[in-house]
Amino acid sequence: MRQIVSYLRVSTGKQGKSGLGIEAQREAIARFAAAQGCEILAEVVEVETGKGSDALDRRPKLAEALAKARKAKAAVVVAKLCRLSRDVAFISGLMAQRVPFIVAELGADADPFMLHIYAALAEKERGMIAERTRAALAAKKAQGAVLGNRTNLAEAAAKGADANRTAADGFAANVLPIVRQIQAAGATTHRAIAAALNARGIRTARGGAWHDSTVRNLLAREAVG
Repeated sequence: MRQIVSYLRVSTGKQGKSGLGIEAQREAIARFAAAQGCEILAEVVEVETGKGSDALDRRPKLAEALAKARKAKAAVVVAKLCRLSRDVAFISGLMAQRVPFIVAELGADADPFMLHIYAALAEKERGMIAERTRAALAAKKAQGAVLGNRTNLAEAAAKGADANRTAADGFAANVLPIVRQIQAAGATTHRAIAAALNARGIRTARGGAWHDSTVRNLLAREAVG
């Protein structure tokens, strides 16, 4: 039976809209493993803010998945290509690690060349969307339109607060299952949970390290929810 390492990744504020939360990815990989007769050797979960460059040194859990797969001569499996990256250079760097990657959505037969093609298409699409947005804003500005919300500041502030709450709720929904695993392993205090999260390379919603207070706030959000 072929062994695989499951790699799950979420970016705060996006997983709800994309449908790519941890549970959805886990189910997709489980279905793939069952259909292909694979054994999931290990599961690695990465939680990041999605800000900054998409470099491997910002993804410590991906490095862990690579190490586990290399040691077991297994493949790393992700639910969708975007859970690795949409950046061609990043995908190329991963291929150089000499660890097989499988995208469950594309099937077991998608070779590295196909992954490069799909990544290139995704990168091109992202660039085209950004360019169309810039062109549309420039056209409106040339027509004399005032860009930005300068009149309904209170409404804009309220929408911004709602967006922040939604992002925080989404982040909590993805981190809390990991916290419950840590608690089940014997960590009972906020300090112990914070230490375990930091040891796993999981960052807070703001990209920082965990402390007593941030764990307390996270658990309080669960209680309110």
